[in-house]
Amino acid sequence: MSATRLLVLGVVRAHGTAHGYLVRSELVTWGADEWANVKWGSIYHALRQLAKEGLLTATEVPDWPGRTDYALTEAGDAEFLRLLRDALRQSADRPDVLGAGVAFLPALPREEAIALLTERLRGLEAGRAEVDDAFAYPGTGGLPLHVRELFALWMTSITGGIEWTRDLIARLESGEYVMSGEGAAYGDPGSAHLPEFIRPASHGAE
Repeated sequence: MSATRLLVLGVVRAHGTAHGYLVRSELVTWGADEWANVKWGSIYHALRQLAKEGLLTATEVPDWPGRTDYALTEAGDAEFLRLLRDALRQSADRPDVLGAGVAFLPALPREEAIALLTERLRGLEAGRAEVDDAFAYPGTGGLPLHVRELFALWMTSITGGIEWTRDLIARLESGEYVMSGEGAAYGDPGSAHLPEFIRPASHGAE
């Protein structure tokens, strides 16, 4: 899965209509250029590719040469939700994809988000059991000691993921965050224009 694909669809969805510079500015404020390796060129490539696939509409702006405005199609909205669900449920070690999913977590109903994260939790717990078994396997005793550190590294990473996921599930169950269907939830169509999501002009100006 491409984190960039999910992020671009999500930003366009939240704004209703967005051009490349706006998408980039939004993602840079989140630090996505670092944690998801989102680059300027990849954003424009994603927008053009998504339009080519029929997931976005592309409209040239006559009064602004070189500017193209994008909006989600019905298929694009379905693709966004599919990618979002997959990003939250999978337990594979893909911090960029998980980060993209968390960025648009409120776009899902609360119960669905909890169910997806619970699925992720089960996968992480199964992964930890596998690492436990591998570390205990007699054959690993012949490995150089520094190579055995890999097992400790994997275990630490999985354990941290388990703790974070459990904590987020508990906070969602207690009512933290406004989720889709409950009010102004970020990631819902057009939500970026709601007063509580409008950033200072210095952050959002073209």
